[in-house]
Amino acid sequence: MARDEYKSKGLLDSLTGLAATLAGMAHTRIDLLSTDLEEELDHAFSLMVLSLVALFCLGVGVILLTLLLVVAYWDTHRLLVLGSLAGFFLLTGLAVCAFILHRMKAKPRLFAQSLSELYEDRQQLESRS
Repeated sequence: MARDEYKSKGLLDSLTGLAATLAGMAHTRIDLLSTDLEEELDHAFSLMVLSLVALFCLGVGVILLTLLLVVAYWDTHRLLVLGSLAGFFLLTGLAVCAFILHRMKAKPRLFAQSLSELYEDRQQLESRS
């Protein structure tokens, strides 16, 4: 009987160890997911704030520069100045939009690190089977 008790106690210890390992892995992965989510939110918030500040400053600057140049060339080339400035600002705006789209496409995939860790865990568990 003592041998059967030892086997059952060993099996219980093994199952307890396995459960503790799985709980530890789950805790680590959830912690990674929350870190990834926090980084993504920080990134999005900083881009939004910087974009709003840039838009405000550029808007005020564009209006003031346009007024300055139109007033300076009022008697001679006001239409040329207005047309040139409009073209310049439109091209600059399109370039900034293209840069923002590039930045959005180039950023890493959401939860990429967590997904790679989970894949490694799955590979290790499958190799043990």
